Amino acid sequence: MDCVAQREEFPALAQLFVDSFGGSEQFALSVLENFAGEGNVFTARQDGVCTALLCAVPVTLCGRKGAYYYGLTTRPEQRGTGVMTSLMDAARQELASRGAAFAVLIPANAPLFDFYAKRGFEKAFSKRALRRPVRNNLWAQAEFDTVTAKGLQQLRQKYAPNAVELNAAGYTAVLTDLYSLGVTSVSTDQGYGLFFKKGNEMHFVELFADSDRAATALLEAARQKSGCESALMELGEDQTLFLGEGAVHDYGMISFFGQPFDVRASYMRLMLDDE
Repeated sequence: MDCVAQREEFPALAQLFVDSFGGSEQFALSVLENFAGEGNVFTARQDGVCTALLCAVPVTLCGRKGAYYYGLTTRPEQRGTGVMTSLMDAARQELASRGAAFAVLIPANAPLFDFYAKRGFEKAFSKRALRRPVRNNLWAQAEFDTVTAKGLQQLRQKYAPNAVELNAAGYTAVLTDLYSLGVTSVSTDQGYGLFFKKGNEMHFVELFADSDRAATALLEAARQKSGCESALMELGEDQTLFLGEGAVHDYGMISFFGQPFDVRASYMRLMLDDE
């Protein structure tokens, strides 16, 4: 039977999450309790045992309510039997009854794009990856204060008003995870970025700025902080920074529960999918 998971089932579902994706039970419970929240965790049961998991994290997009599907997994012995397809159908019906207009997700690997396409999802939210050397500008300045959940929401509203938006609990979970992994934030009054230092390179998982010049200033300030001489940037396909540079890659997917709406200019990133 497919249905909303009960809170007493969370420990078993957290173990299923850990068995499937690794990590700690503490992180898995945080995903269920905080990132998704009670009432937004779906499970399939067989003989009283939870056999599959789907977290439907609350999000909004273009003024519409929806869900971000996260942590989808099935017990190994049940895979290939239609359990996840049935669970996705049940989640869709339940979410639509609550007023949700769509669901989004991020396939973990290339074959899963086809798997989800067969279950009503289509590609969206492509990202553009580009690499640039960063000039050693000793005069470059920026702020490196920790970004709060509220602060990130405000920055998104300014620079990416068509972004898939998490709620406050969702942003808190994402930022807690990013900072635990060593992310650094850099900002000026003309933009902001979040990056990891990997060897002698900065890996920007998000970068927004008013112009190429403003983005370059952020990169140069980040070089002074990190000592890295180059930057790998992941931008939304529709972002105009360094236009024409880099290669476009598939990233996310969307399924509309009713009338489709235009998401070609929409953006999705920082969805607890960075490792």
